[in-house]
Amino acid sequence: MSDTKKTNEDWKKELPADVYSVTRESGTEAPFTGKFYKHDEQGNYVCSNCGVELFSSDSKFDSGSGWPSFDKVKNSESVNLISDNSHGMQRTEVTCKNCDAHLGHVFEDGPIDPSRETTGQRFCINSLSLDFKKDSEINTK
Repeated sequence: MSDTKKTNEDWKKELPADVYSVTRESGTEAPFTGKFYKHDEQGNYVCSNCGVELFSSDSKFDSGSGWPSFDKVKNSESVNLISDNSHGMQRTEVTCKNCDAHLGHVFEDGPIDPSRETTGQRFCINSLSLDFKKDSEINTK
């Protein structure tokens, strides 16, 4: 079964409860608690639900927000940006384009560095919505 055809019940059987809460019910993990908040290995961050590549470690930065932050996506075709007016705020939700997993939100207060082609955006992403593949794991497959 392709990831995009799974029902919520399928996901609930497959995913740990905390991952399901964040990725399928648009939850948020507590700040400064995620396994990737201070993570600094070289590689790629992928969707924890379906494995699609989302962010490169080269775009990760410490925003001080308490969540892993990236200044750009690895491939713009891997995410959807959706208007989110919940909780009395106007934000832009980031979801996985392949499986619709909730990843986090994007804000317009990220770093601007023309030498790195940054976007000025801050993709504030829940660690529970991510897995990580080291460069050495990617290059050997």
